Amino acid sequence: MDTDQIKGKLQNAFGNAETAIGKAVGSTDLQNAGTEDRLKGAAKETWGNAKDAVHEAGKTAHTEAAIHQEHAAAQGESLRDRIVAGAEHLKDNINAKLDSAKAHEGDKR
Repeated sequence: MDTDQIKGKLQNAFGNAETAIGKAVGSTDLQNAGTEDRLKGAAKETWGNAKDAVHEAGKTAHTEAAIHQEHAAAQGESLRDRIVAGAEHLKDNINAKLDSAKAHEGDKR
């Protein structure tokens, strides 16, 4: 929880108390001050909520980026393995054909 959320909740509670006391004693000035504190507290709490939401979104984005990076690394490793396997298969085919050609030439002699 963000400190602005806590401060906003406290200021809002203080404003509620001011308003209630102002009503009890018949003071419009105290009621107005309470309303002002309630509005300021609500704004501060909302600001804290927004900062908290941005922080959470940042953590989520960081986590998703790490997952995508791991996935890309796994795909890269898989692609490298397939390329190496393909190259080895091509090498084996070429060597087999060369061996066959050598044997055929040996038979001609």
